[in-house]
Amino acid sequence: MAFIDEMNVLAVAGKGGPGVVRWLHLKGKDKGGPAGGDGGRGGDIFIEGVRDLAVLSSYRYVKTFRAENGGAGEGNNRHGKDGEPIIIKVPVGTVAHVSGNPDPYEVLSEGQRILLLKGGIGGLGNAHFKGATNQNPTEFTVGKPGQSGDIHITLKLIADAGLIGFPNAGKSSLLNALTRAQSKIGAYPFTTLDPHLGDFYGYILADIPGLIEGASEGRGLGSRFLKHIERTGFLVHLVSAEQEDPISAYRAIREELAAYDPALAEKPELVVLSKVDILDEKEKESLQKTLSEAVGKRVVPLSLADDELLKAFSDTLSQELSQVSK
Repeated sequence: MAFIDEMNVLAVAGKGGPGVVRWLHLKGKDKGGPAGGDGGRGGDIFIEGVRDLAVLSSYRYVKTFRAENGGAGEGNNRHGKDGEPIIIKVPVGTVAHVSGNPDPYEVLSEGQRILLLKGGIGGLGNAHFKGATNQNPTEFTVGKPGQSGDIHITLKLIADAGLIGFPNAGKSSLLNALTRAQSKIGAYPFTTLDPHLGDFYGYILADIPGLIEGASEGRGLGSRFLKHIERTGFLVHLVSAEQEDPISAYRAIREELAAYDPALAEKPELVVLSKVDILDEKEKESLQKTLSEAVGKRVVPLSLADDELLKAFSDTLSQELSQVSK
C-alpha cells in the first residue's frame, strides 16, 4: 500500500437529536404533564496520535467522515442517545488544518486526542416549556447541526536525527545498520519513497528520502519530504565518496534546505563521508580533509564494510545526540 503523508477530507460532526413531545401516563388523566426528553448530542470529530507512520494509508479511498447523529428524546424525560464520535487515527507528528480556523492542530504524542469539530446539541423536549400559563406545552425544538469543514492533514516526522543527502548516499543502509529498521536499499541511484524510523539507543533516527537539486521548488518529490526535516533536531548529512564532486553535492543539499526554510540550515549537523571503502587510505584521508576544509566542519569517514569505522561513527553520533538533547 502506498505511503500517504498528506490527505484532504470532508468531516461532518453529527446533528443533535430532536426533542420530543411526550406525556406522563397517570391513571384517570389523558395528559399527566409534559415528559418529553431532550435529544442526544451529535457525535464529535477527533484526531488521535498513534505510532504507525502508515496509518493514513488506510484512509486512502475515504473522502468524507461523518459522525453519528444524536438520538431523539424519549418519554419519561429520558435523554436521547448521544451520537458516536469519529476518531481519525493519525501518526504522531501530524498537523491538521480545519477550514475556517486559522490555528493548526498538532499531534505530538501517542494517544493524544484532539477535538476538531463539535457535534450539534440536542433539541429540547416539551418538558422544558412547562410554565404557570402553559401546563400542557406541545412545543419542542429540533437538534442543532454539527460543525463541518474540510480537513487538511499532513505528517511532519518527529525525530531526534534525520539522515539526509542525495539518493544512494547510503542513508537507508546506515539506518538498517544502526537500528532494526528495514529500509529498502539498492545498488543503484534509488531514492526511498517512504520515510523510515529506527531506534538508536533511545534516540529516533529518520531516513529522509533522497533530496535532489530543485527539491525546494517542487522538483522530484520536492517539499513532500523537506517538511519532514522541520521537526528533526539534528542532521546527519551523508556525502558519498562515489560523487564526482562531493563538495558540490554537500553544498547543493544545504542550498535546498535554506531555500525551503532558512531555519533548517541552522540545525546542528554531522557531516559524514560515506562509502569510503572505494578509496585507499591515502585517498580517504585526502578527501576527508578537503571536504572538511571546504564545508568548515568536522567530517567523519564511514564504511559499513568496516566495523571499526562504523563503531567510531556510532560513538560519535551518540555523543553528538547527547549534547544536542541537553
